[in-house]
Amino acid sequence: MDFPLVKWTPTPAGFDHSKTGYNLVGKHAGVACNKCHNAEHVAPSEKLNIQVRDLNKTFLAVPQACITCHQDAHNGRLGQKCERCHNFEDWKNLTQFDHSKTKYPLTGLHAQVTCQKCHTPGADNKPRWTGLAFGKCDDCHADPHKGSFKQQACQACHNTSGWKRSSLQTVNEKFDHSKTKYPLLGKHQTVECSQCHLKADFKKPLAFQKCIDCHKDVHNGQFVKRAGGIECAGCHTLDGFKPSTYGVKEHAKSAYPLEGKHAQVKCEGCHIPKGKDTLFKVKFGKCMDCHKDEHQRQFAGTPYLNRCEQCHDLKGYHPSTFTLAKHKQTRFPLTGGHIATPCGDCHKQRSTPEAKYAVIYRFDDSSCTVCHKDPHKGQFDETMKQVRMDRKPAGCQACHSTDSWKDLQRFDHAKTSFPLLGAHRATACMDCHKPPNMGTKLIDADFKAAPSKCEDCHEDVHGAQFAKANRITPCADCHNATRWKPSLFDHERRTSFSLKGAHERVRCEACHKELRMVMDKSVLFYKPCPKECSACHGPGKAAGKS
Repeated sequence: MDFPLVKWTPTPAGFDHSKTGYNLVGKHAGVACNKCHNAEHVAPSEKLNIQVRDLNKTFLAVPQACITCHQDAHNGRLGQKCERCHNFEDWKNLTQFDHSKTKYPLTGLHAQVTCQKCHTPGADNKPRWTGLAFGKCDDCHADPHKGSFKQQACQACHNTSGWKRSSLQTVNEKFDHSKTKYPLLGKHQTVECSQCHLKADFKKPLAFQKCIDCHKDVHNGQFVKRAGGIECAGCHTLDGFKPSTYGVKEHAKSAYPLEGKHAQVKCEGCHIPKGKDTLFKVKFGKCMDCHKDEHQRQFAGTPYLNRCEQCHDLKGYHPSTFTLAKHKQTRFPLTGGHIATPCGDCHKQRSTPEAKYAVIYRFDDSSCTVCHKDPHKGQFDETMKQVRMDRKPAGCQACHSTDSWKDLQRFDHAKTSFPLLGAHRATACMDCHKPPNMGTKLIDADFKAAPSKCEDCHEDVHGAQFAKANRITPCADCHNATRWKPSLFDHERRTSFSLKGAHERVRCEACHKELRMVMDKSVLFYKPCPKECSACHGPGKAAGKS
């Protein structure tokens, strides 16, 4: 026997086996000595050299190879270096084995497969560790494509990271769909193969000329009658169904080009409801096919027939395009001061619950008093009711015009009970129409209560000497409205003293000389007056000198 001697110095801990050159680790550390050191394990070639008759009592000549004590489960097919795969802690733990050093390194999902999945039992019912075919994928895997790609290896499309599409989108991707008749662009690149190639049948031809060959018509046939039929590319791209590429420019080629404010409206503003039931073929012949009638059918009748374009355009609802020229075509042409009046002054916003319309544009009554307060407090109601030649009530126009309120050229005082003659024509209205119980403005005047007798306006300069029993002085007997002087008094007809001859040239005051004080004023009284000649003529008489 040729081996170094081991010095064994007994210790409380026992024999230090590491000094033998074979350290006991793992499960070996707990094994009883005679489990290994027995006659069965002594090397046959060394048995004659051992002098101890009972080999169960010797510690010599036990080989260190695993198969000395353990049965070779692989029957010598994998050699005797068990430590290449196993360790001393656990026989089934094969972390020592490095598959990458074999002819078939494990990559991707293969690294997660249990050994038994590939190394199946052989005829002896034991795992086959060698002699397995692994040159092609179908040595282990079934062909899900049923021979559609016989001329191509699986690696042309797949790799060990995974079978599905998600694994194809790695840096190891090899299948180039762009070399087919249908290159994948946009979002088609993210679609799982099985979405188009049902049941992974790549051999079956697929229709792909039109989008609806694969996709459902979400517009429910609304575009079937278009030229070229349903062509999704006219509005959509492969980058996504939304947003649509159909904009204002494309809409201009439709039956309804978008102009003005319509160009700013979102699609869903007209094409409702939003979602899968959206209607794209909508009515557009009239504004109210889309818009609410803000005027509540005030213009439903002729001549407008609810044609909004009569007053509005696509630039905006405000301002209205209804011009003065158009207003002249209405029942109420704007003239005079009405021309400068803002629309809202007549067509006012109404917010009361009882108001039928928010803004009234059609008035049943176009009389001035609909908008203007009657400053005359109804004094001329009867006059205003009189029918003109156009069969309409005269209204305020009987006296006034729209040019100016103070313009009264239409008023004819001659048609009243007091025609203006002579100096009266130049008299200001306020001079007569100014009763004491009214205000100081002409509009406050009581026109029907205006005076009609001379003394109602004029002072009686004769001190009531000509007043009748009713205290009314007949001024017209001597005067007229043209002038106060000279008097029109007819001395021949109205008195008993005829003026003939030289008397006709004598001034009145030459004979009528009596002065009296009336209301602190000196008034010439015409009666009584002497009729005798001596009263005026004779010695010492001034009149007699003439």
